[in-house]
Amino acid sequence: MAGSPAVAVSTREKLERARVASAALAQLSTTQKNALLLDIADAVERHASRILRANEQDIQRSNLSGAMRDRLLLNPERIAQVAASVRDVAALPDPINEVLEEWTRPNGLLIRKIRVPLGVVGIVYESRPNVTVDAAVLCLKTGNAVVLRGGKEAASSNQALAEIMAGVKGLPSGAIELLDSGSRDSVQELIRARGLVDVVIPRGGPGLITHVMENALVPVIETGAGNCHIFVDESADFEMANRIIINAKTQRPSVCNAAEKLLVHSRIAQKFMPQIADKLIEAGVELRGDRETCRLVSGITPAIEQDWTEEYLRLCMAIRVVAGLEDAIEHINRYSTKHSEAIVTANEDNANKFLRQVDSAAVYWNASTRFTDGGEFGFGAEMGVSTQKLHCRGPFALKELTSSKYQVIGTGQIRD
Repeated sequence: MAGSPAVAVSTREKLERARVASAALAQLSTTQKNALLLDIADAVERHASRILRANEQDIQRSNLSGAMRDRLLLNPERIAQVAASVRDVAALPDPINEVLEEWTRPNGLLIRKIRVPLGVVGIVYESRPNVTVDAAVLCLKTGNAVVLRGGKEAASSNQALAEIMAGVKGLPSGAIELLDSGSRDSVQELIRARGLVDVVIPRGGPGLITHVMENALVPVIETGAGNCHIFVDESADFEMANRIIINAKTQRPSVCNAAEKLLVHSRIAQKFMPQIADKLIEAGVELRGDRETCRLVSGITPAIEQDWTEEYLRLCMAIRVVAGLEDAIEHINRYSTKHSEAIVTANEDNANKFLRQVDSAAVYWNASTRFTDGGEFGFGAEMGVSTQKLHCRGPFALKELTSSKYQVIGTGQIRD
């Protein structure tokens, strides 16, 4: 069983098992894969008490607080959400064997481009045990084996979840492997296992992502931090702007699509700034601001350069008054992590310019940045939000966990 402490299994052996399993998974039909996913959802619900006990051990042992504790925490509602997301993935169309293109050459060769699994997908992540399930079910749906290396803070939760999923009848042995989180050795072996692992996905803080990017010998899909911005343009509806800002900052501040920075057009700053500051402070948000913001709203901590680049992941927000749309775009493209940015405006020309010129994975007009999520985009669960530009960008799920190959069908053709 994946990650079982009863038998000492080396990282190398687990990777080799995953490689063998990937070949079997690639041959499963859509019906077979969906049945396994539905059984996993049922098993997660059936073993909810076991999962909660394991999670409580992690909570007590980690002694985390604030945003990090929230990321680690499981409760009955979140377990129900996990199971529901598994069923959502089962209900989605299967991308494997989808014909992307097909054409016939003058010599009669039929060339067909189809989607195929990546093979073995490794994921290195921190604190969030729901990722254990999300990653596994997305990989299973796409015929990939998955190798999970979670953070030590969630060791018991991940162990319970991996064992429950791997124990589902009919799942090929090695399809879900959980690596030891007690040292970095398992990370190093995973990210350097060329020939056994096809791609590695780091999901967590900047330190983890940087370590994987700088040390990996296998291809990496980077999930980035979220220094997300909202720009309130001069034509914005104030009530709408207030709703969007409060939601994007406070609905769940510990996640990467929460807004961290607020930019306000100078022509409305004197009227708008005091009211939004009051609402944010009332919601428990610590505010930091540039010189003009501090002039307009008393009691705000002056922002330093680090504030414009930091991903707070807590109830904290930095505010700047900008001269206009161009100034806002320049600020965002300079300081953002290329994750999610929003403009609140009634001016369609300004909105379209913002949508075109802001260089981020997701760009919003009159909506909260909190929607940058696989589930909210209709993808079911997600592996993360990619802020790089090669292979995939934004929330990535089923289709992004595939590669392609060409099937060439002839009638005896040879090349001259």
